[in-house]
Amino acid sequence: MAAARQPLVAGNWKMNRFGGDGVALARALANRGRAADLECDVAVCPPTTLLAAVGRALTEAGGGIDLGAQDCVAADAGAFTGDISAPMLADLGCAWVIVGHSERRAGHGETDPLVREKAAAALRAGVTPIICVGESEAERDAGDTLTVVGRQVRGSLPEAVPSRVVV
Repeated sequence: MAAARQPLVAGNWKMNRFGGDGVALARALANRGRAADLECDVAVCPPTTLLAAVGRALTEAGGGIDLGAQDCVAADAGAFTGDISAPMLADLGCAWVIVGHSERRAGHGETDPLVREKAAAALRAGVTPIICVGESEAERDAGDTLTVVGRQVRGSLPEAVPSRVVV
C-alpha cells in the first residue's frame, strides 16, 4: 500500500515584496511555523529576486518552512535571458517550484507539453514540482471544468511521475 501523501501549504508571493520586507515576512512565518504543530509541508514561493535572502532567513529561523520558486525554464542551462533553471533553484536551496500556473498558461501561452518539460527539469534537479491545473472562467461557465483539468493533468505530468510530484 502506498504511503499517504503529506499535504502541502504553499504561499505564492507573486510579484510582491522587496528585500527587507520579504525577509521579515519569511522570519515571521518561520517563527509561527516553529510554534505550530503542523501536519503538512509548508513552503513560501517569493519572487526570484528574493529567493537567496528568503532562503537564508528561513534557514536561520529554523521554522521548518521550505523555499520554493514561482517558475523555472525547461532547460538546465543556456541562452535564456531572464529565466532561471531548476538546477539554479536547487543551488539556491529550493525544495519546490510552481509550474503551469494559470497566469503563466494564459498570459505567457504556456502549454501542457511545456509544463511537462518544466516539471521533468525540476525532478532532474531534485526540486519537487507543484503542477498547477485549472480552467478559465469561460471554461467553467461552459461546463468544461473536468475536461480541461483532466487534459491538463494528463498533458502536464512527466512520463515517470514519482510520488513527490504535487498536482
